[in-house]
Amino acid sequence: MRARARDKRWLAALLGALGLALPLAAAAEEPVVVLAAGDIASCKSNGDEETARLLEELPGEILALGDLAYPGGSAREFAECYVPSWGRHKARTYPTPGNHDYRTKGAEPYFAYFGASAGRPDQGWYSFELGPWHVVSLNSNCDEIGGCSPSSAQGRWLAADLAAHPTDCTLAYWHHARFNSGSKHGNTKEMAAFWDILQQHRADLILSGHEHVYERFAPQNAAGRADPNGIRQFTVGTGGASLRGFGTIQPNSEAHSGAAHGVLKLTLHPASYDWEFVPVAGADYSDRGSASCVRGPEAPPGH
Repeated sequence: MRARARDKRWLAALLGALGLALPLAAAAEEPVVVLAAGDIASCKSNGDEETARLLEELPGEILALGDLAYPGGSAREFAECYVPSWGRHKARTYPTPGNHDYRTKGAEPYFAYFGASAGRPDQGWYSFELGPWHVVSLNSNCDEIGGCSPSSAQGRWLAADLAAHPTDCTLAYWHHARFNSGSKHGNTKEMAAFWDILQQHRADLILSGHEHVYERFAPQNAAGRADPNGIRQFTVGTGGASLRGFGTIQPNSEAHSGAAHGVLKLTLHPASYDWEFVPVAGADYSDRGSASCVRGPEAPPGH
């Protein structure tokens, strides 16, 4: 799919020089809409019902960023808390597990509920395509899956997966935020190795939850240094659980709020993306913008 997308751009440029055009169906690819949030369902909160109503109104594929059923990820909590809210959108949901999902041994109810769409129960990582974008769901519960080093099973898989899927634009997501200005959890150093692998393959976006806030970072490298060829991270722990405040604001943090439940809406174009934080009804916070993918369109062979 991605090779075909590049071929279409090269062919469009060639035909344009000849005063011709591609057929309409081949000339452009429709953008893909993604809706993302984590830290979602608690039977003691109405936040998940409010964000679920947003999903009713917004088209797009859903990335559930972990901690889906509070507080312990039990089968009862999935059935009574997650299913009545975000569960209505299960058919278009791509999940990743959080630490609360693993409070029940092996996150068994999480994997039982989502089935094959969550990856193998002993792994919890997988990848897929959304339009011209390659998307990778990773498991950041490192102690549960044999670590998160480059030599771990997941680290080796990630490097191989990215090498096998070269593309102009790549998005990855997991639960524990690598960089985090929130008041409770801080940075997750264990995920630096995966960030580095992703940047080596020119990935563009990383989405996480864990801290119950919204935060957007400028592109940076795995050590937290600003880098125009780095990766932009969004933390979207605003899916319904109780919100939190901030501690020390981390370098490169460009926007942050703990005042509103909501979802991140991403519109994925062939070589760029738009973002918008969409708050629940009655909440007064927004953040939006656009950026190009790091790699950008590649030149045709021989140029």
